[in-house]
Amino acid sequence: MTNRYQNTFAECKKQNRIALVPFVVIGDPDIDTSIKIIKQLIDSGADALELGIPFSDPIADGPIIQAATIRALESGFKISNLEKVFNAIREYNSDIPIGLLMYANLVMHYGMEKFIQDCAKWQVDSILIPDVPAQEAELITSLTNKHKVQSVFIAPPNATPETLEQVAALSQGYTYLLGRVGITGTHVDVDTPLEEVVNKLHSHNAAPLVQGFGISKPEHIEQAVKTGLDGAICGSAIVNLLAQSQQAGDDLPKTLAKLDKFMQSLKKATYK
Repeated sequence: MTNRYQNTFAECKKQNRIALVPFVVIGDPDIDTSIKIIKQLIDSGADALELGIPFSDPIADGPIIQAATIRALESGFKISNLEKVFNAIREYNSDIPIGLLMYANLVMHYGMEKFIQDCAKWQVDSILIPDVPAQEAELITSLTNKHKVQSVFIAPPNATPETLEQVAALSQGYTYLLGRVGITGTHVDVDTPLEEVVNKLHSHNAAPLVQGFGISKPEHIEQAVKTGLDGAICGSAIVNLLAQSQQAGDDLPKTLAKLDKFMQSLKKATYK
């Protein structure tokens, strides 16, 4: 199996920049529009994708992403839609890493091994289940290893040295480094000093470090570059831009143009 993450981070390193990883909720505002949005993200310079599966109780997410999941569910999103989405992405781009973020209840209801097996079939590269801590990850990692899908775990900035060691040992593809404690959102500046956490993870040979939570403007990405990270995930700001554009009555081409402009501003900040 191609290690798309490895290839992506190597290419970014060659270009002397960090990876830009946008996040959107699959099915927001509906499946067909969602696919067009994801294709625009690729065209606008996404190095990897982080895609959320709608869930009625997304405990790690703030109000912006919660609203997106509600829109997706109200538009009729079903887990059975995933195959259509991933097939469309892979037909459009066979090389971009696809990461999934979903909650444990969804995976358990689907059947954990069947879900991971289907992720492999859909050419999904990684899964992140934020409500499963590294300490309880043995079942997931045994199945992801079996089916050659990469597991990603979260490293909080207030984690104990033991937790950071566990996260470094378990995370494949990349390591999700929280910019701050709390839920996702755009309203709080990323001001947690991360250098110590970064150094500890590096000392444990962790997979590439990608920062999420609160990345909402180019300055945040510039800070991630200075901190020595390998990538940055921008979610709530993108989801909010899309929602506001739709609320303003913009047609899809205008919405996608706004998205492209914002992505270009973020991409420019990824260079060292």
